[in-house]
Amino acid sequence: MTALSNITFASEEPPEPGFTCGVCYQWHENLPMSYSVKVPHAVASIPEPELDGRVLFNLDQCIIDGRTFYLRGRIPVPILGMDQPFIWGVWARVSKEDFIRTNDMWKISGRETEPPFRGWLDSSIPFYGNTLNLALRVWTQVVGRRPSFELLDASHPLTREQQTGISMQRVRDIAAGFVHSERACNLDIVSE
Repeated sequence: MTALSNITFASEEPPEPGFTCGVCYQWHENLPMSYSVKVPHAVASIPEPELDGRVLFNLDQCIIDGRTFYLRGRIPVPILGMDQPFIWGVWARVSKEDFIRTNDMWKISGRETEPPFRGWLDSSIPFYGNTLNLALRVWTQVVGRRPSFELLDASHPLTREQQTGISMQRVRDIAAGFVHSERACNLDIVSE
């Protein structure tokens, strides 16, 4: 792990071309099918001069002050009528024991048979209200794939979308929200 130097929010390229925006009615070249938060939310409260001394970080794991542990994972949201889900790439705070076990199993074939464990969302996801500290279940995936996060708060709108799915219009609305959002600009959204 290395120390952290910046915070970004990124999108991956979609399997299909752009979209006509419902806000500006202009054509946008890309319709992202996923957005990813690059670091845990907790990192934002650490003054920049202290980051190198307090944060150990790689693309999938983060430790703050040697006592708070985070894993990067995916919240898959089914898209109605599509095989591929929409993905929120986010971070979850997990126990030290679960973090160590996940790290020990990181490159072990068959790790996807590990039982799920609890975590708490540590990413602010725009357009859903407060998403910090939502309880979730962490499902380990095959080697090379990030964990899948299952949200547990049935009353939260993101949980409901994960359980029931979203339309392609909702995917377009999310993209339009990022294109035309001051919050998105502040999060430094870039295409991966």
